[in-house]
Amino acid sequence: MGLIMSNNEIVSGFDVDKDDSLKIVLEIMQGVDMGLILHLEGYIDTYNSSSFQKRTTKAVDAGFVKLVFDCSGLNYVSSTGIGSFTTFLKTVKSKGGDIVLCSVQPKVYEVFQLLGFSQFFNTRDKLEEGISFFQGDSQASFSTAFPRVFDCPVCAKKLKAIKAGRFRCSGCKTILSVDDTGQVFLG
Repeated sequence: MGLIMSNNEIVSGFDVDKDDSLKIVLEIMQGVDMGLILHLEGYIDTYNSSSFQKRTTKAVDAGFVKLVFDCSGLNYVSSTGIGSFTTFLKTVKSKGGDIVLCSVQPKVYEVFQLLGFSQFFNTRDKLEEGISFFQGDSQASFSTAFPRVFDCPVCAKKLKAIKAGRFRCSGCKTILSVDDTGQVFLG
């Protein structure tokens, strides 16, 4: 079992700007240099996105540029919140890092898709897959992962793709694409 640390021990002053509508718990990513997991719970909207940005920027400024956002407890994101994620992505990419969004709820993912941002973000079904992305074996595991079982990002129905390509969800009839790395997109 790893050492349990508070947010402020991981990133100095992280909880200064905290907002009760969005709980963020930090976890150092084991085996990944400059890696940090941000467990999100609550929602991100116009009113708390500034706090979300300030806190996450503190983590990036502290040297964490490989970020995994565990979105399993995130139940709503407004367009302003998506703008925050986009800002983080640009910032960490310029520093040699990246962002992976894991366990994104269907309603939240739909907002990313409707605004056209889903194609810019690495998304994974499970937290372990997000961590693997930064451990260097994600391309191997996803390129050989066919057949690939995944949840429809719109209706959450379990689906199976035997190869990369375009598919229609048998539940909600949404057209989905699965690329060669196993990522799922609308259209």
